Amino acid sequence: MALFASQDSAGGGAPRRRGGLTGWVVLGVALVAGIALGVVPSPYVIEEPGPVFNTLGTAPNADDVQTPLISIPDETVYPTEGSLDLLTVSVFGNQETRPSWLAVATAWLDPSRAVIPVDQAFPAGVSTEQRDSQNQTAMVNSQQDAIAAALTQLKYDYPTTASVVSLPDGSPAEGILQAGDIVSSVNGAAVASITELRAALQTAGADQPATVGIVRDGASQDVAVTPVTSGGSVVLGINVTTNYEFPFAVDLELDRVGGPSAGMMFALGIIDKLTPGSLQGGAQVAGTGTIDQAGDVGPIGGIQQKLYGARDAGADWFLAPADNCDEVTGHVPDGLTVFSVKTLDQALTALDAIRTGADTSTLPSCPTK
Repeated sequence: MALFASQDSAGGGAPRRRGGLTGWVVLGVALVAGIALGVVPSPYVIEEPGPVFNTLGTAPNADDVQTPLISIPDETVYPTEGSLDLLTVSVFGNQETRPSWLAVATAWLDPSRAVIPVDQAFPAGVSTEQRDSQNQTAMVNSQQDAIAAALTQLKYDYPTTASVVSLPDGSPAEGILQAGDIVSSVNGAAVASITELRAALQTAGADQPATVGIVRDGASQDVAVTPVTSGGSVVLGINVTTNYEFPFAVDLELDRVGGPSAGMMFALGIIDKLTPGSLQGGAQVAGTGTIDQAGDVGPIGGIQQKLYGARDAGADWFLAPADNCDEVTGHVPDGLTVFSVKTLDQALTALDAIRTGADTSTLPSCPTK
């Protein structure tokens, strides 16, 4: 009897076996769940800091040959110092190949990365190849705008025209305007750029016919189009691009990178090369933002990843579009000073303060917290 009592008080053989079996079951379930999290695709993609390029330096071209990002062969080009870095964002995953739940969970814990719905980065019905093509087109257009902004800042004169690229379905100009038309005026007001076209249409107003001067196949004519209101603006329902006839060639090379966000940094790099001295005094400055011919800086995506990319590349200073400040605040890595810029003039002012060692605390900035 004592023997049996001793066994019962110690837990006995059978109960111990049941506890061990339960433990193995729990462990097995955990392993299966872990494996599932590691292989089951999620409905997300991950944004993370991408490569950093110095607009004053070189980068590999399509043939992996180091090529200057900015070349101006027919003008005097001055020596530069330091760097004016443009930032990129890499996207891990797409509609066809999505990151696992384990990868997503890891990214959620990393402040330099962002988890976004796959449909936000890769809209349904748009293939990865189509998205890449659209981004590459945006990059090419932004490079032309960057050249225009830099040469405008340096007081160069050059002719521009606004031409029709395409008409969306249901456009009020359908059957009246066509791709390739150059828009030269609206109700007698001369138009030579997208900015001037927008201003002329706002003056003309919506829901009443406007006389639109165009040049088609080299011949000038007037047509009547009734503008409409869309998104608070008066529009003709056309996709337009500004064509520039620059006084000399400015070649910008950056393969395998898409989107318009490098515009401001390219403009600053062009100005640095065309003017004596160093804009930023040899410092390492990073930045991002779209730009137009007038020098207005616009917001971009992935600003938080670009902040960390700048820090990791060794930058001390960062030029951020003012319209991105709400995303910057609270996400500035230690050691990085961020200036808020709305125009190319403001960016140049910040660079001059860095160069001269002036007090930068009075310059517009995005709050750090």
